[in-house]
Formats: sequence, structure tokens, C-alpha cells
Amino acid sequence: MAKQTTESRLAAIEAEERELWFASFTRDDAWRLGVQMREAAVAQQLPLVIGIAIGAQRVFHAALPGASPDNDAWLERKARSVVHFERSSLGVGELFRSQGRLYEADARLDPTVIAANGGVFPIQIDGVGVVGTVGVSGLPQVDDHNFVVDQLRKFRAAS
Repeated sequence: MAKQTTESRLAAIEAEERELWFASFTRDDAWRLGVQMREAAVAQQLPLVIGIAIGAQRVFHAALPGASPDNDAWLERKARSVVHFERSSLGVGELFRSQGRLYEADARLDPTVIAANGGVFPIQIDGVGVVGTVGVSGLPQVDDHNFVVDQLRKFRAAS
């Protein structure tokens, strides 16, 4: 299999960001999505922290066996990236890499506060924009990202 380029990874992430919008998203939706994500992570025995926020309020949180407080800190840092850039945290990192830049050195943001590592995705509502975040921490960043995207697709398909 050919190695994926930064540009092709960024294009795939941008397609996901265009795809995964909602007509509406309530706190009840956040709870159902969070429970779905927790059940999937438990079934796969993944050591994840799962978090969903609407605005500045965390409305779902779960920490599974094997996850640590460090994962909570990473989740918060990645969520701040989504709020700041209004796109997925992996998309932020890939955008910098596609430009030959290093986020940690070139973003002019404190990487100990705002991280451009994969695993958090914007909750986006048609006609409104980004209203929250959904994410995980505990796996390698691309796996974190892919888990969230897969769960968002399943949630939308079931809704």
C-alpha cells in the first residue's frame, strides 16, 4: 500500500469535516452519542477518556480502564484547538504539516494549552457552525480521530 501524503490526509480530513454536520444537536443527543462511544470503546477494550461539550460546558465524560488523568488533560488541550480553529484537532495539525510548518513552533499558541493532535471533532450545526466538541484521548492520534469519526457516522446513521 502506498504511503499517504500529508496533502491526501488533509483532503480526507477536510471531507470528513464537510460531511459530519447535524441539523440540530441537543444535550440529549450528546448523552446518546457519549453512551454509544463508551459502549464501543468498552467492547473494543480501548483505554479512552471520552468527552463531549456544548459551548463551554462538558455534558458527557467517561474514563475507561487504562485511561489516566493525562488523557483528560490531552482531551482538554485538543478540544481547545477545535474551538479556536473551528475544525478537527487532527485537521489543525495536518494543515500546519501541509504548509511545511510545525504547529508547536509556528502557531503562536501555547501547545501546553492548545494541542493540534488528533482525537477531537467539532459538533457542527447546519446554518450555525461549531457549537461544541466531541473527542477521545488514549490511543495514537490518528486512531483517536478515526474512532470519533466512525462513531459520529454511526450516530448520524442511526438518527
